This record gives sequence, C-alpha cells and structure tokens, in this order.
Amino acid sequence: MLFRFHANIFALPPQDSNGGRITLRGVELHTLRSQTFDAFFSVAFEEAYDALAQLPRIDIEPDGFFVISGDLDGRRWQLNGHLYDFGDRLHRVELHGDCPPESLDAILACIGWPQTPLAFELVMEGVALDEAAFRQFAAAKPTS
Repeated sequence: MLFRFHANIFALPPQDSNGGRITLRGVELHTLRSQTFDAFFSVAFEEAYDALAQLPRIDIEPDGFFVISGDLDGRRWQLNGHLYDFGDRLHRVELHGDCPPESLDAILACIGWPQTPLAFELVMEGVALDEAAFRQFAAAKPTS
C-alpha cells in the first residue's frame, strides 16, 4: 500500500479541536476546527535536517528541500518535501507525492513524532486533519 497526498504538516496547536465531517476520496473524515497553526515543533530546523539526511535514498539540500524515493513491489514511489522555519524553530513540513506508511513514519520521526501530535493540512482540499484521519485519507484511492 502507498499513501498518496499533498499536505503541510504542523505541530498540533493545543487549542485545536474536532471540527465537522467531510467526505474525501469516498471516506468520511473528521476535520480539525482551528486553522491557526502557530505551534512549533520541538526540534529545530537543523535537527530535523540532520535526522532526515540519515534516511536511505534521500537527497536533501541546505535550504530544507528534499526528495526521498524507493520501490515497493516493483512500483516506484517518491515524496518531495520542504522544511520551513521561522528563526531557528521548525514551523512546518510540506510533503507531496506517494510513499509506503513506513517511509512516512521515518520522516515524521525526524520532526519529533510520535511525541509531538501532528496536524495535516491538505493543500488541494483546504482542510486540516488529525493523524488518524490523514492516514485514512492518504490510504484511500484518489478520485479524478
């Protein structure tokens, strides 16, 4: 199974709460109510960068742009990503593409997960999801 998505990943702000429901890719999902992502990750940009640089099959640039790829059952997958900081604090990570769940977990571990709860803002759909809803969305087959 490959996840497919385009999302901004934030540290979940403490004031976020459950919002309404939405159906995406044929799956009913709970959204997050607050759209203010003002929390920072517990790791600094440089720490996330150094951790990501240790992952296999990754190419990472000093500005925080990275590409990671691989093969699963003869199918090529690739994620493009970018670390964004304000000052020396990591604010968000943008990820776009597809990957196995284990590869996403490895990337998320580099930014403090699972200790840091996450919010996933779907770029094209314009909604924010918690981790469980995001994983349901990412695993669902995209519709045209």
